[in-house]
Amino acid sequence: MRADARKNYSHILSVARDVVTEHGIDASMRDIARRAGVGLATLLRHFPTREALFEALLCTSLDALTQKADELETSDSPDKALVSWFREWLVFAQSNRGVVALMAAAHTNPDSALYASYAAVHSASARLLLRAQAEGTARPDMNGDDLFGLMSALGWLVDLPSFTPRADHLFHIIASAILTNKFGNDVKQATCSAGHPPQSLDE
Repeated sequence: MRADARKNYSHILSVARDVVTEHGIDASMRDIARRAGVGLATLLRHFPTREALFEALLCTSLDALTQKADELETSDSPDKALVSWFREWLVFAQSNRGVVALMAAAHTNPDSALYASYAAVHSASARLLLRAQAEGTARPDMNGDDLFGLMSALGWLVDLPSFTPRADHLFHIIASAILTNKFGNDVKQATCSAGHPPQSLDE
């Protein structure tokens, strides 16, 4: 890809991300082209369908999540790293409405454009869980599939308007169920240390 074409591609993706965040996966291709300052034909040359554009956006975001997990794997606090990762996933799900359903489909379809990125995120989740389990700060009776199932369930719930206001509360409940209280550490402390104070369970 030529330098100018690559710049155009990156610019369109950046604009599309904002539009999709506002309107979800049904965002208008014409609106994206207009806001990116390009013709619809140029947009379609890069992304022939809305699905192709959304998949490109998701792959970029999923790859960034995997990179974040790689950074967290060097953390001195595996439990806090796991909580941070879970929070990163929730923010991702909230910013990409409809993503959980697409990833669920990609999970069983090796031909999907999302398959490799999904597999990398799933693997990263499992590694972070194993680190916390090895330290004794995450319950031992779950595996990477269980963790990603909980993450996906929460991502699906907060995609529903009725549950959106409860996102932090639900996040804290699930994090509390995953983590243990080894060394007397309160789960809420681990959550707050990740930089996102949860709501009280009594709220």
